[in-house]
Amino acid sequence: MTQPDLDGAGEEFAKMFAAGGLPEVEAATSRTRGRGPFTRLVLRGASIIDGTGAPPWGPADVVVENGRITVLKKVGTPKLPINPERRPAAGDFEIDCTGKFLTPGLVDAHAHIGAPFHAENGPMPSADYVYKLWLAHGVTTIRETGCFNGLQWTLLQKKAAAEHRIDAPRILAYAPFPGTNDYVKTIHTPDDARNWLQAVKKRGADGIKFFGAPPAMMKAALEQCRSLGLRSCCHHAQLAVGRMNSLRTAQWGLTSTEHSYGIPEALLDGQTLQSFPPGYDYNDEYLRFSTAGQTFLQAAKPGSQKWNDVLHAFLEAGHTFVPTFNVYDGNRDLMRTRRADWHDRFTDPTLWAYFQPQRGGHGAYWYRWSTTNEVEWRETFRLWMRFVNDYKNLGGRVCVGSDSGFMFQTYGFGLVRELELLQEAGFTSLEVLRAATTWGAELLGIQDDVGTLEVGKLADILVHDENPLNDFKLLYGTGAMRLDDPTASVVWKRSISSVIKEGSIFDPAELLADVEEMVEARRRAA
Repeated sequence: MTQPDLDGAGEEFAKMFAAGGLPEVEAATSRTRGRGPFTRLVLRGASIIDGTGAPPWGPADVVVENGRITVLKKVGTPKLPINPERRPAAGDFEIDCTGKFLTPGLVDAHAHIGAPFHAENGPMPSADYVYKLWLAHGVTTIRETGCFNGLQWTLLQKKAAAEHRIDAPRILAYAPFPGTNDYVKTIHTPDDARNWLQAVKKRGADGIKFFGAPPAMMKAALEQCRSLGLRSCCHHAQLAVGRMNSLRTAQWGLTSTEHSYGIPEALLDGQTLQSFPPGYDYNDEYLRFSTAGQTFLQAAKPGSQKWNDVLHAFLEAGHTFVPTFNVYDGNRDLMRTRRADWHDRFTDPTLWAYFQPQRGGHGAYWYRWSTTNEVEWRETFRLWMRFVNDYKNLGGRVCVGSDSGFMFQTYGFGLVRELELLQEAGFTSLEVLRAATTWGAELLGIQDDVGTLEVGKLADILVHDENPLNDFKLLYGTGAMRLDDPTASVVWKRSISSVIKEGSIFDPAELLADVEEMVEARRRAA
């Protein structure tokens, strides 16, 4: 049996793609936008929405020194003049935030810095395209769940982002576990798994992305993750979930479940496996995704004993869910999703071509999508959202992840759509923001540095012209369509006016203009 290449641990998926003629994404190499970080940055007169779940309060001044918040001070009373003697001293750079709102930067807990899959349809969009879309939408931290460009590639980009050498969010690198029969399998025994995990930890991985593995190997790997301090997430692939559903892996120590796979399988009552239609083949993307919209329909009903027992078992395991509702949004209304306002200006042409119906493209299964499929997926969303909301209400943690780059979801825009869908699931707007900030930071183990607006934290701060809790649509890069009554004309209102990452200030309008220029240049070259 071939021994795993420990010197190349974490590169297995990238090597598989390269062998199939799919190159890595072009890395970002320079910084072209943003100011700072400044020695002393002061934000004046803002209303604070700190990410903890607390309501807005203010006016307050925030002082950032060397990238960290050093002062967060109430300086007055709403609608009354502020006594300048009560305010912190001047800074090297200041932003007047009178009438504005501050929130923490957003955490995208399920992100991909492009994907080699896209190369099947033309030249791939660069990492710079992806990063600027994230930053423009207020995403200051991402968890790269899979490192498809290779662990070393991702770690180099992580270092460049940390050193402010590129325009990019903070990056956490989760190496893909090569233990599945249908994808990449270079690990065959529990000892192989332990040794491989030691190797990727040594190389600098922040965590591990699983797709499934033989149970003994998966259990040993999760135990080793805990021993090494590596966090873990899993897309419970349908070829593996028959042996291990999400609850079993949660009880073995898995940190988070991605998407919905594995959850309804834990809820099956009166059967132990999903019933598949005649002629099913997992490698047919239409069959794979259409039947994935039927699993919850075969599971225990909301409020039943089985439903509640499973919820409490996940809670006892301390598990986290990252639903990524948005990337499946097209399943319940394809026309709406594919005609979203931003595609014409901001979706890269290769990405757009990849989204179209095609055989073999992952997630490009629209060649026979039907009304029946959409009806089934609408009911699946209702049940899935109920489960996630029930879990949150019991005290469980649910985080925001986008998984953009697939199924008509464009980077940044997909993250905002996820906020809307969590609100649809039953989260209040404050609960949604907490999931996208505090809880995301906790999931990634970086809560001592980011996730809330507090003294001592890194200055990941969004400046909003309006209260984002009133309407998440205002976070979209296109803004939200509104009627300007004095002129009787349509305007596109947007909330985020500045994005601050560790004290560096980015103008979302500049970032979006760069992206729009990239898209136009790619179209002209096509």
